[in-house]
Amino acid sequence: MKKDVQFGKMIHGGDYNPEQWLDFPEILEKDIAYFKKAGINEVSLGIFSWAVLEPHEGEFHFAWMQEIINRLYENDISVILATPSGARPKWMADKYPEVLRVEADRHRNLFGGRHNHCYTSPVYREKVRIINTKLAQQFGNHPGVIAWHISNEYGGECHCPLCQEEFRKWLKEKYKTVENLNKAWATTFWSHIYQDFSQIESPSDRGESALHGLNLDWKRFVTDRTVDFTEHEIQAIRDAGSNKPTTVNMMYDYQGLNYHKFKDTVDFISWDNYPQWHKKAEYLTAMDSGMQHDIMRSIQKKPFLLMESCPSATNWQPVSKLKKPGMLHAASMQAVAHGSDGVLYFQLRQSRGSSEKFHGAVIDHYGGEDTRVFREVTEVGDSLAKIKEIAGCNTYAKVAVVYDWESRWAMENAQGPRNQGLYYKETVEKSYSAFRKLGLDVDVIDMEQELEGYEIVAAPMLYMFRAGFEEKVRRFTENGGRFIMTYWSGIVDSTDLCFLEGTPHGLMDVMGVRSMEIDGLYDWESNRAVFCNPGKQPAEAVNMQQEYQCTHLCELVKLQGAKAHFVYGEDFYKGMPVLTENHYGKGNAYYICADMEQQFYDDLYRKIVKECNIPLFMEDIPVEIEISSRENEKAVYIFIQNFSDKDIELPLSTEMYTSWGEKYRGTLHKFGTVILKKEKEIKK
Repeated sequence: MKKDVQFGKMIHGGDYNPEQWLDFPEILEKDIAYFKKAGINEVSLGIFSWAVLEPHEGEFHFAWMQEIINRLYENDISVILATPSGARPKWMADKYPEVLRVEADRHRNLFGGRHNHCYTSPVYREKVRIINTKLAQQFGNHPGVIAWHISNEYGGECHCPLCQEEFRKWLKEKYKTVENLNKAWATTFWSHIYQDFSQIESPSDRGESALHGLNLDWKRFVTDRTVDFTEHEIQAIRDAGSNKPTTVNMMYDYQGLNYHKFKDTVDFISWDNYPQWHKKAEYLTAMDSGMQHDIMRSIQKKPFLLMESCPSATNWQPVSKLKKPGMLHAASMQAVAHGSDGVLYFQLRQSRGSSEKFHGAVIDHYGGEDTRVFREVTEVGDSLAKIKEIAGCNTYAKVAVVYDWESRWAMENAQGPRNQGLYYKETVEKSYSAFRKLGLDVDVIDMEQELEGYEIVAAPMLYMFRAGFEEKVRRFTENGGRFIMTYWSGIVDSTDLCFLEGTPHGLMDVMGVRSMEIDGLYDWESNRAVFCNPGKQPAEAVNMQQEYQCTHLCELVKLQGAKAHFVYGEDFYKGMPVLTENHYGKGNAYYICADMEQQFYDDLYRKIVKECNIPLFMEDIPVEIEISSRENEKAVYIFIQNFSDKDIELPLSTEMYTSWGEKYRGTLHKFGTVILKKEKEIKK
């Protein structure tokens, strides 16, 4: 893991494209004045500037950037400087067509778009190395440059002959022999056995697309190629003498890359967040957004940076919905609450033309400061300045939810038990939401991370077992942890081959059950989970209701030591277990056999949290309220946020003060945020 990155302040700023305004020097001067009024202390510069920095091959124009960085620095505005590889100039595509991507149908793209380039192309790698080296030599040690923004939203894949050859090398390194590969991919099915690595091609609808092992390894290869290209970019900067920290900006629930693989490549994680506020109940959007923040924080388990957010309406979503008054501040503070050391926007000044000319910005086409958006951005800037002491504070979660990229890739390609509507992400969100409703911080981890240090770990729909996860679960439970697993778990190995001799593989003794069958329900079907022996042991004894509804998937299990708390109420499997509990070592393992409603998770997780004696900040938290915390060696900062459009009375049992010394009055205004500070006792 890379060393901790400390900026010494809460970053407030975002994407700035002054190359669009070089013919308007008065605008550039005006922008600096606006930035200072809004409390903006950073700009992200040069993200799509290659065609201006190098308008012709080997001809570099850096003077304009030098002047802007100097002017910003003179006004105490830092720069996160980007490498421009996210979009190549036209001259390059014309002279070196190999830099353009080839799609899965084996057709090479025309010039245009973003990320339309091959990560394997020696020409592209060399051109990127040259421009990155020049930038690092020119600006890499400038006191105003605080970090490197590597490319922009890496994504996509290339199927060109160069990438095909690299894929074959990657496979040979992994499997050593083609016989091993054939076994791992089960190529005897449909008579698709390979005699040599040279015969293998990437998946395509025009060719092979039904070998699940091939599909899975291709996705892994794409991630590895992208990580390798990122390291290539960073190495050029390091070789040129700049040691400023690096990051790549990630995207919401993006399945094209396994972001956990970037953990040791960049110095800090950043990501771009564009929730669709006001589309449904605000607290539901907040829960979804919060989980994505926690995914990003959990990759390195340290503070991240909100690299992009929209101060107004996002133009590329189905509906360009304005943020209602107060929503920008609430969303920004939520990012900080979950671990961000700042709030950055796309964009600072609205573009005059092209695809994002109507995307929201701090400064719009009107160009003045007397706008609602500018006032609200200024409010965010004021708040960030007040809480600068929280920068660098970490989050220490006692509970975790496993959300694994590679397992999801395999499961959604598996062809069963529901080819439309597996609802993996939604199932993970149910566990996440149940913990968050109790006011608990939650780590969202993958199978490669360790389980030690947590008291409760939930692993919903963990179809694939890899990275020795079975043994991690065994140790965790044996040593006293509470482990929760659901249906459709432990079904296949890391190459998507089905386990033999029973599932969940390697954990049947820990869970105390063996899976028998799984029933895919039609959308109009449902079943019931009914509490066992209600007359002899009332549901209140375990703090749960008498029955709950389940939909979509119902797994049938055989008890092998576990005790059933709930059973199915309908269909031919009426009376078979829905919720089981098994004592293993010093801990307990729970198995949830069906896609249960949210209330079931809420009640069950509250029960387990109470049994673990995990302290809660408060009981009976209103559903619209979100509670998060960050801490350092001196203090704990508790964020209480109201994600509703009405005021909520929330009295606390003891007198509390905000992080800037004001007494908490007991009312959270609509979209309001209160940050409470609890000093830690210093041990002598």
